[in-house]
Amino acid sequence: MTQTPAPEGEQQIADMWFDPACPWAWITSRWLVEVERVRPVRVHWHVMSLGVLNEGRDLPEEYRRSVDQSWEAVRVCVAAEQRFGPQVLGGLYTALGTRFHNNAEPRTTETVRAALADAGLPGDLAEAGASADYDEALRASHGEAMKLVGEDVGTPVVRVADTAFFGPVVSPVPRGEDAGKLWDGVLMVAGTDGFFELKRTRTRNPVFD
Repeated sequence: MTQTPAPEGEQQIADMWFDPACPWAWITSRWLVEVERVRPVRVHWHVMSLGVLNEGRDLPEEYRRSVDQSWEAVRVCVAAEQRFGPQVLGGLYTALGTRFHNNAEPRTTETVRAALADAGLPGDLAEAGASADYDEALRASHGEAMKLVGEDVGTPVVRVADTAFFGPVVSPVPRGEDAGKLWDGVLMVAGTDGFFELKRTRTRNPVFD
């Protein structure tokens, strides 16, 4: 069934699965925040994991280190969600992503604690980053995203009604009505029965400004 933009005034829910460490997911998330301003859309945030996604894969050493470092922040997101509810994920993701990507701060426990403070959450949640206690819930959320789009894609995953897709991968963040136009087009294309892929080689790195 083709997914078309909602009539003006009829709110759509966009579910997005993210790993705070992924720069491309961060740009997609900021695009969705822009979409909320120009379309009747509300974003619901969910976690997925670069660590889970890349388990068992032969990765370049530098990327393997980056993936290994990604577990801490996403575990903290799961811990925050379990203690305070899913409504805190948007603010925490914004705090983490701003520090990790816009400010290029190191992905350390100190940075995670600072992001928790930015989001108005207690610093003791940072302890979850070194614990596997939340991994079952993390894997369940990640698995939900993969069931929607298949196993051969990555982060982010977005779902609107009965349409789900990986991406869009875009840089820099579309702003204002440009964000809205991309939203309309993505829904039209992704909601076309039998449509699977539209891709070209990336010619720029993530741009966060």
